[in-house]
Amino acid sequence: MATRPKRPAPVKRTTSRTPTIVAVAVVVLVAAVVFGGVLLSGNGSSGGGQGAAIPDTPAPAQYATAVDEGVVTAGGPAPHTLDLYEDALCPACQAFEQREGDRIAQAVAAGRLQVRYHLVNLLEQRSTPPGYSSAAGNAMMCAADNGAFPAVHTSLYAAQPPEGARGYDTAQLVDLGRRAGAGPGYADCVTAGRHVGEIALNFHDASNDPALQDQGSFGTPTVVLDGRLVEPGSPELEQALAG
Repeated sequence: MATRPKRPAPVKRTTSRTPTIVAVAVVVLVAAVVFGGVLLSGNGSSGGGQGAAIPDTPAPAQYATAVDEGVVTAGGPAPHTLDLYEDALCPACQAFEQREGDRIAQAVAAGRLQVRYHLVNLLEQRSTPPGYSSAAGNAMMCAADNGAFPAVHTSLYAAQPPEGARGYDTAQLVDLGRRAGAGPGYADCVTAGRHVGEIALNFHDASNDPALQDQGSFGTPTVVLDGRLVEPGSPELEQALAG
């Protein structure tokens, strides 16, 4: 895998986006707080307890993944391509995963959709200690390298720690991958933080790309369908997922 050169990243960190359409079942899990004038959502999780195993959630479908220049590609060439910009700590990303994750996975497995996951560290400073966005995003990418992305991705959003809480540590992330059937390179990849630099660069590039900005700022999740920025739950996305 090629490693992109480092670039300076003096970017303004904005916030996660609350999806415009969220199922009522998701909303009841949300604890809303006001931060910097923007409504953010918690998720009701107790966070990464010391030594507690991350609950594993069976993946809705299996599909092949590859990692190239910091991007996880799920599935092969397909009629539609979806670029998703996510932060592992982002409550709105969790809500999007809860709403659309199963259908996205089924569409990828059926060959109707290819997804390109751009993991970013937008909320890097909002865990205690800081850094969970990078650590969990790195674990997802390591899982994509080692045949366990669907299960690890699904589990980390299902058991997402709330903002401000302790995130899961390296041992917990390694254990999750082991239980998900990750290949032998997964543990070393997680322990070494192999993809952390790429996650930071993903955020730098995305937050400086006007095509990914909504009202002048970049947030997560950002959803791009066939090269066009769309809203989560948009008719275009619904049509692509329905096939």
